[in-house]
Amino acid sequence: MDENTPIKRHPAMVSFSKDHHFGLLLVWKIRQGIKKEVSSVRISNYVLHFFEIDLKQHFQEEEQLLFPKLPAGNPLRQKAEEDHRKILQLLNDIAHDKGNLALLNRMALEVEAHIRFEERELFGYLQAHMGEKELEALLSRAPINSYQAADQWEDVFWEK
Repeated sequence: MDENTPIKRHPAMVSFSKDHHFGLLLVWKIRQGIKKEVSSVRISNYVLHFFEIDLKQHFQEEEQLLFPKLPAGNPLRQKAEEDHRKILQLLNDIAHDKGNLALLNRMALEVEAHIRFEERELFGYLQAHMGEKELEALLSRAPINSYQAADQWEDVFWEK
C-alpha cells in the first residue's frame, strides 16, 4: 500500500483512530518543546497530565475492548501489550525524573511507533478477523475528549 493512501477504517474503529490523532499531537508537542529548548520539567508535567486525561483511558479501553479479540499468544496482541507496558514504564520514569530529556525523546519515539503499529497493522488485522457483530458492539464507544487535555493546560510551551 502507498504510504499516503488513506487506510479504510471500519466505523467501529474510528473512535480509536481519533484518539490516536491526539497521541500523535502529544508527540509533536514533546518534540516542539525540545526543539524550542523548553524546560524538560514543563514538558514532563504536560506529558503526565495528558496521560491522566487521555492516554490512561485509551489504553484501558484498548486492553478491554480490542486486545482480547485476539488469542493471548497472537504476536500482534503481544506487541501491543508490550508497547503499552513500555510506555507506562516510561511515564513512571518521567514522573520520577522530570528533568530527563532522554526520557522525553524516548516517550515521543515509543508513542509514535506504537500508534503507527496499531494503525497500520493491528487495526486492519482486527477489522479483518472480527465478526460484524463484534465490530458493531464497538460503535457505541466515543472518542476520548482529548481537547480537554490542552484546554485545561495553561502552559502551552509548544506554541512559544
